Amino acid sequence: MALKSLKKQRRIQVIALATVALVLSTALIGYGMRDGINFFRSPSQIAEEPPAPNEVFRIGGLVAEGSIVRGQGSSVTFSVTDGGATVPVVYTGVLPDLFSENEGMVGTGRLVNGVFEATEILAKHDEEYMPAEVVDALKEQGVYKEPDAES
Repeated sequence: MALKSLKKQRRIQVIALATVALVLSTALIGYGMRDGINFFRSPSQIAEEPPAPNEVFRIGGLVAEGSIVRGQGSSVTFSVTDGGATVPVVYTGVLPDLFSENEGMVGTGRLVNGVFEATEILAKHDEEYMPAEVVDALKEQGVYKEPDAES
C-alpha cells in the first residue's frame, strides 16, 4: 500500500514540476519578445489616438505626392497618408530603390512631437505587391486602387 502512495506522490510532484517549468518558460519567452513586437498603425489611427513617444510601432500607407524633401546627407522627410490623415516622417539612411511618391511603404519607428521618426523604411518590392496591413488601411479609407490584372 505504501508503494502505491509513493508512486502517486511522485507522479504529482512530476506534474507540478512540469507545470512550473511550462509557466516559467512561457513567461521568459514573453519577456524576451516584449521589444520585438511592433504594432501596425495607419495614419488615421495615429491621428485618432497618438501612441506614447517611447512606443515603437510600424506605420504604413502611401507616400504623399510632392512631400519628399531630401535634406543634407542621407536625411529625408516625407509624408505618409491613407487618404484620411497624413503623418510627417523623418528618416536618416538609404531609402529603398522602389521608394517613390504615391507608392506603398511601411516604416518602423516612434512618434515624437507629431513627427514619425523612422529607423527603417520598407517599400513594395514589385509592381503588384503591397503589405496586407497597408491595403486594409487604404481600403478602410476608400482610397485603395486594385492593381491592373495582366492577361
